[in-house]
Amino acid sequence: MKKAIAISHVNFEDLGTLRAPLEARGFEIQQVDGPMVDWDSLAQVTADLVVVLGGPLGVADEAAYPFLSKELTFIERCLADKVPLLGICLGAQLIAKALGARVAPMGVKEIGFGPVELTEAGVASALGALAGTRVLHWHGDEFDIPPGACNLARTAVGKHQAFAFGKHVLGLQFHLEVDTRFIERWLVGNAGELVQADIDPMILRADAQRYGETLATAAQIIFGKWFDSAGL
Repeated sequence: MKKAIAISHVNFEDLGTLRAPLEARGFEIQQVDGPMVDWDSLAQVTADLVVVLGGPLGVADEAAYPFLSKELTFIERCLADKVPLLGICLGAQLIAKALGARVAPMGVKEIGFGPVELTEAGVASALGALAGTRVLHWHGDEFDIPPGACNLARTAVGKHQAFAFGKHVLGLQFHLEVDTRFIERWLVGNAGELVQADIDPMILRADAQRYGETLATAAQIIFGKWFDSAGL
């Protein structure tokens, strides 16, 4: 049986709609709590895919949250071994840094359901199915495109929203995986940030209901196409 390691940082940012296509392809999923896992032991586990999920931290927070340094080392090892990697939000930022790219605050929060503009490479990639679909944005940092990687998407707020590094690494700044049936967990878990950013949770809740089904359908297509391209 194929094995996927899913690294989470807060319990409400989970695999979401990504879980079903993984299970449909016969993956055994090992859920890992990033802040608490024994990273040395995890490095001994053989995986066919590693998914690095989101969280409220930034890659610059290593001094305050030392586990991030160990997580970066783990990601670097995966890259060296050419283990397929899928990074979402914080996960994509960590992978970008491991590939030598700069990650820094944008100076503004990008939170809410909105479209992405695909680059030419993005249209030709698995993300092509996103055309016209609103995704969930929830970040204040942004990655530069790593050396040797392709920029796949952008928005008016953030010019780097997704990248591909070869066929086996995909980084998504936005939350393609969110299962909007559980959006309340996100709203409660991020209540303080929403207040600081002056964002009305009622709008996010309504948009989750409005766009959730379309987003979930696009996600299944995109994840399936990327799995195929990565040989999974």
